[in-house]
Amino acid sequence: MSVVKINVLTVPAEQREVLEQRFASRAGSVENSDGFEWFELLRPVEGTDQYLVYTRWRDEASFQAWMEGPMKSAHQHGTPGEAPKRPAASGSTLWSFDVVQSAGPKA
Repeated sequence: MSVVKINVLTVPAEQREVLEQRFASRAGSVENSDGFEWFELLRPVEGTDQYLVYTRWRDEASFQAWMEGPMKSAHQHGTPGEAPKRPAASGSTLWSFDVVQSAGPKA
């Protein structure tokens, strides 16, 4: 079954809009990766300053290939022609899960 990676980003209130804009501008960058299955950026509603970046992958190898290729390149080099950007998040933790059971709406 699939693997889920959740990147927990600590984002100060004044950086929320910056973070969301950066994710919006990267739309499509992960979706074409081999083994990619799903992405969601989850904004905290109350009681925390932590965003969750949820991705689901066919297998661990697909995730690692993306991490070592497109993701690493994007974070090292940024957007061509732009000055390096200050990180919007002040901390990051990666959680990893195997999907044991999954269900969707019944047709």
